[in-house]
Amino acid sequence: MRIGELAAQAGLSKDTVRFYERIGLIEGRRLSNGYRDFPPETVTWLHYVRTAQTLGFTLAEIARHGADLRDAPDSAEALSALLADKIRIIDTRMSELTALRADLTSRVDTGCPLRAAGTDA
Repeated sequence: MRIGELAAQAGLSKDTVRFYERIGLIEGRRLSNGYRDFPPETVTWLHYVRTAQTLGFTLAEIARHGADLRDAPDSAEALSALLADKIRIIDTRMSELTALRADLTSRVDTGCPLRAAGTDA
């Protein structure tokens, strides 16, 4: 399948497909005329990539674990472990954001909100 057809079926731009190929998320072979040719299963993989991004995974994380997960069944332990790790990261970040919000709230209407909390200087 050529890049235009792949992009259309995956709901992506050709530039995005080229970028994904450049960073190693997908692989196509070059035909003698220089055109890229991608196997049909690349469409399914690109849908997986987009879903993983929606779930908060970075392209680097997807690339790092992609080879292990591309052909894994949905019930695979590796996938469950990745999802559990992502939940832990989100929980940590939510705690950090809650603390940041509390700090910002305590500085509202203080005259000098950039002064370190608890100092008079």
